[in-house]
Amino acid sequence: MSTEDRPPAPRSLAEELRARGDASLGALLRSRPDLITPVPTDLTQLATRAGTRASVVRALERLDRFALQTAEALAVAADPAAYGELLGLMAGDDADPAVVAALPHALDVLREQALVWGDDDRLRLVRTARELLAPSPQHPSPTGLGPTVQEATAGMSPGRIQEIVTAAGLASTHDSVSAVTALAGLFTDRARMAALLADAPADSLDVLERLVWGPPYGQVTADPAPRLRWLLDRGLLLPTAPGTVVLPREVALHLRRGLAHRTPEPMPPVVETAAVHRPQVVDSAAAGQAYTALATVEELLKDWDEGGPAVLRAGGLSVRDLKRTAVALDVPEPAAAFWVELAYAAGLIASDGEADERYAATPAYDEWLELPAAERWSLLVTAWLAATRTAGLVGGRDAKDRTLSALGPGLDRSAAPEVRHRVLALLAGLPEGAAPAAGSVLARLRWERPLRGDRREDDLRGRLAEWALSEAELLGVTGRGALSAQGRALLGAPAAPTPGPEAEPAGPGDKLPVHHHHRTTPLAPLSPAEQAVASAAAARLLAPLLPEPLDHVLLQADLTAVAPGPLQRPLADMLGVLADVESKGGATVYRFTPGSVRRALDAGQAASDLHAFLATHSRTPVPQPLAYLIDDVARRHGHLRVGAASAYVRCDDDAMLSEILADKRAAGLGLRRLAPTVLAAQTDPAGLLEGLRSMGFAPAAESAEGDVLITRALAHRTPPRTAPEPVPDGPPVPDDTLLAAALRAIRAGDLASTTPRKPGAAPAANGELPRTGAAETLATMQAAVLTGEALWIGYVNAEGAASQRVVAPIRVEGGFVTAYDHTADEVRTYPLHRITGVAELADDAG
Repeated sequence: MSTEDRPPAPRSLAEELRARGDASLGALLRSRPDLITPVPTDLTQLATRAGTRASVVRALERLDRFALQTAEALAVAADPAAYGELLGLMAGDDADPAVVAALPHALDVLREQALVWGDDDRLRLVRTARELLAPSPQHPSPTGLGPTVQEATAGMSPGRIQEIVTAAGLASTHDSVSAVTALAGLFTDRARMAALLADAPADSLDVLERLVWGPPYGQVTADPAPRLRWLLDRGLLLPTAPGTVVLPREVALHLRRGLAHRTPEPMPPVVETAAVHRPQVVDSAAAGQAYTALATVEELLKDWDEGGPAVLRAGGLSVRDLKRTAVALDVPEPAAAFWVELAYAAGLIASDGEADERYAATPAYDEWLELPAAERWSLLVTAWLAATRTAGLVGGRDAKDRTLSALGPGLDRSAAPEVRHRVLALLAGLPEGAAPAAGSVLARLRWERPLRGDRREDDLRGRLAEWALSEAELLGVTGRGALSAQGRALLGAPAAPTPGPEAEPAGPGDKLPVHHHHRTTPLAPLSPAEQAVASAAAARLLAPLLPEPLDHVLLQADLTAVAPGPLQRPLADMLGVLADVESKGGATVYRFTPGSVRRALDAGQAASDLHAFLATHSRTPVPQPLAYLIDDVARRHGHLRVGAASAYVRCDDDAMLSEILADKRAAGLGLRRLAPTVLAAQTDPAGLLEGLRSMGFAPAAESAEGDVLITRALAHRTPPRTAPEPVPDGPPVPDDTLLAAALRAIRAGDLASTTPRKPGAAPAANGELPRTGAAETLATMQAAVLTGEALWIGYVNAEGAASQRVVAPIRVEGGFVTAYDHTADEVRTYPLHRITGVAELADDAG
């Protein structure tokens, strides 16, 4: 294309945005969704918003390391800079081929996100980004470079500048500006600088070596040493404040051989494979962990079935309750916090909202229990993927030095879902069965988001990744560190890459060859509808790997029962009442005790029911000691009767009542004999029942008619509760429908604000609405109906919001004008009294 045919270079970011197509603008709004919250009125407002500090900081935080290095290089380059200058800063004098190949892509990313604009011969970094990234004494540049010669000599006396120019071997000039220009020209000339430094003392060169990669500032005394004096005389070090000197940017770049960064990183670090396992082993191990996860959540909720721990006044679990939960689940406290938070995120537990507020299972828990095991697992992992509450923070301190408690406030971290998804996506990029080296995963994440918040947040991001790896293993998303088939399906990922023949190890400790991953399209987070489909697919893959629930146990003569696998729910529920769990693992051991049998009788079971239950569900004969235990407890069960007097005890055996009265442990019950077979108590029936049971008796409650009351353990449930909503990490990425509507509105608004008006047609000044009288407005509208021309109008709606629009009037009647509104892309009707004025468009308006 000839120079005459080339379109004129844009003079502003708004002009460049105006020249973009819808696909390019759509890519900008997807990468920076904060720009359409709310939708800008036109492209000038979009450009202004893209240059605000908050939006630029957010965009910079989402750049990968090389794109960020490119922006940092532009911040220390001339403004504007040519592509050749940028390439020199990034690739150096040696023109690193990897940097040369990667730089166009990085520049495209910066352009797409409207951080850089202009043609290759006039590249401009958005002013706010330059202010954030350019070197200053208060905010050193990540490049380690200092100010330019011109900036460093801004306050220096003309005489001193002339002395420096002369000492550097340059001709003296008549003014400081040309002297500084000559000095800068010397420092940027490789050959002349090499000649100048060839005469430098060795210890002076050592000083430059210490400052060259930053920080560029150093301290000097009032009487500098000879090695420093040599540098100061020639301007290789320039004073910036009393006792402080700086290495000029041009000198540093010469010493660095043109590089803005010591180590440009054009390619992401490789995610290394630490070990590999057969895919079947990975999937089986993951399925085993998935089963354990379900069992753990069920055990937690069973433990809280009749009301869990109290809610702290500030919210959350107390340290003591978390410890008690960890002991009950037989897991460390951090793992207990994870399971509690997971159940909360899945909507299975919540606060009951009562006066003495406690945690309890929600009605959703009962529905969850009725689902097949694989579907219960998919519900848990889907909640985990999206949750912003971060269990790993439990036990730490917040900004006010308050302890962060499980289920308490302050645990939301909006970056958590994105980090979890990215960690699993990196695992999905490895060959099937390959487990990554954790350090290489963290290095990759640091490359992808090097500026994600301050140093503390950067550390948090690394910890989030570590927690994601360990939690994925606990949930069975991974097995032996490698992503399982069901985990891959959960992400909606394609089939894993197949390793070559050399990557078939014999054991789990074998190493895979390094896989160099070049720029590939990362797996994008799924929409809720897509995630539901992916979760269902993951559940289908997991279902065949989970053990089938059993309908039997093995009774043994030592009053134990062995469940060789998971039990069907009715059997497991009943056995949980009739016996105590003694040990868990591949097989669960239950132990029958007098207390456990009495618990079953209290729940309404008769001795004959228990005998029949055991005979039906045992693959071995019911041992005689167990039958004797049931009969013996049943014989004594209900021998004592407790009712309301306040409370009373009656028994046909007056000797037993005498024994109770004589027992010192009964003193607190306030008992007295009313009749040979009746004792009255000053406590309530429930307290009397508990007191007698603690003394070793087995009383039963009775009704006013004298019938035995069966005390059933009623599960405590909260009112219906919804799962906690994740805290979003900024505005959501717009979908296609919203994006199309936003682009249409921005284009139409831009048309209204930039369409040329006819000279003398009441032009508005600098964004003001057109102003015409009512008669002139009406006449212009009626004429436009006849000619079919479009008009530019000012309009104030019922809420008082003013806007400018381009409309094509269709008819004018009854104080209203009906017109096709180019701004809204639809036919609308406007009251004439709300139109501030009207102007005709130029004949060549597009």
